[in-house]
Amino acid sequence: MTIRTDPDSWAARECLLAAMPVTERRVELAGVSTALVEGGAGPPVVLLHGAGEFAACWLRVVPDLVKTHHVVVPDLPGHGASEVAGDPLDAARLAAWLGELIECTVATPPALIGHGLGGAAAGRFAVGHGDQLSHLVLVDSLGLGPFRPTPGFAVASVRFGLHPTERSQERMFRQCMLDLDTVHEELGDQGPALASYALDVARSPGVQAALKRLFPQLGLRPIPTASLARIDVPTTLIWGRHDRQVRIRVAETASTRYGWPLHVVEDSADDPAVEQPQAFLRGLGAALAATGQRSRR
Repeated sequence: MTIRTDPDSWAARECLLAAMPVTERRVELAGVSTALVEGGAGPPVVLLHGAGEFAACWLRVVPDLVKTHHVVVPDLPGHGASEVAGDPLDAARLAAWLGELIECTVATPPALIGHGLGGAAAGRFAVGHGDQLSHLVLVDSLGLGPFRPTPGFAVASVRFGLHPTERSQERMFRQCMLDLDTVHEELGDQGPALASYALDVARSPGVQAALKRLFPQLGLRPIPTASLARIDVPTTLIWGRHDRQVRIRVAETASTRYGWPLHVVEDSADDPAVEQPQAFLRGLGAALAATGQRSRR
């Protein structure tokens, strides 16, 4: 499964990565030629992006995180520049990939931070591999309950998935952000690069195939409550107050049921790390400050 990008969008990707204080490299993990970036020194953190996204979607928080942590940010299998070969991608293979990623990039168990689909993957991994993690942070995560987005989000998502154009992307972004115009202003020159590469990724047959395989297994199918109850690693929820994809009541229910602290980010929809990066970092910092590092077993 090859990720194809045109020269202009590849230049956009390089522009986005150049804005982050990280080094890019490629490693083979579970049959996935994985593109990842990493930087900084200190306690390790691994960031997993959402469906149809890529590592540079964390660009607004990575520059601060690398000041105090060893930060590892991969493109998920079939996303961005991570190419899948061999057997079809499924939840089990994604878990194997994540285990190999942790093993080859960090010396001690990391804090695993997952957004959206990446959160669903992180949560499932933590059920059986808590000893490999120091903390689990789920950010507007799928998998904690039935997938019941607002009608507006559902329509925009389907239209963008079927016909990824600049117009349908704009409508999708306006569902993902509470105030897209302000985000555009704050991103400056990075905004057009982010939109250009995101559109090319959405059009990629490899990404479409990955989502067709993974979203039904990880996004539509909730993690069983009995499994979530077995997670024994410290877990924190960070959620945008106005998330239209996974609404705040899902996080509130999980927080009450499992005793997980919930940090609500005001003035944000489903991606607080992009829309309110400083508020996101405050919530993440509070979670990580309480985390001790484990020795590799």
